[in-house]
Amino acid sequence: MTRSEKSQVIEDLKVKFSESQYFYFADSSSLTVEQINKLRSTCFEKGIEVQVVKNTLAQKAMESTGDMAEGFEPLYSALAGPTTVFFADTGNAPAKVIKEFRKSFEKPVLKAAYIDSDIFLGDDQLDILSTLKSKDELVGEIIGLLQSPAKNVISALKSSGGTIAGILKTLEERG
Repeated sequence: MTRSEKSQVIEDLKVKFSESQYFYFADSSSLTVEQINKLRSTCFEKGIEVQVVKNTLAQKAMESTGDMAEGFEPLYSALAGPTTVFFADTGNAPAKVIKEFRKSFEKPVLKAAYIDSDIFLGDDQLDILSTLKSKDELVGEIIGLLQSPAKNVISALKSSGGTIAGILKTLEERG
C-alpha cells in the first residue's frame, strides 16, 4: 500500500469515526470466505457497514479526529491482531448480529464497542450490548407509557359520562 493510499484510508476512516455514534471492533479471523460473506450479507441486510482495517491506520484515523480523539484513547488497546470494524446507525445492531452469528460459528469475537461516547471492552460485554435499547425503541416505550394514562382517563370519562347521563335521565323521569 502506497503512502497516498494509506493517507486516503486514514482520511476515510477519520470521517467514519467522526460521524458514527456506534461502531464495534471485532476479530473475525479464521472465518472462511463463505462465512465472511454470510456475515457481510447479514450486516448489509441490517444496515451495518463492515470493514477490515489495519490497526495502525485505524488508530491514526481516530487520533486525527480532533476533539473526539481523547474519547477514543481507551479503544487503542483493542487494536491488536486482525480487526474488523462494524459501523451502525443503532447501538445494539452489531451486537445482535454477532451474537446470532456465533450460534453457528466461533467468531467474530468482540474486542471493543463505542456507543455514543461510552466504551465497552471485551467479548464479555456482548450480552450487555445486545440488550441495549435503540433510540427508536426507547421513544416507542415512552409514547406507550404516555398514551396509557390518556387512554385510561378517556375510558373513565366515557364510562362515567354514561353513568352521569343515566342518572340525569332517571332523575328527569322521576321529576
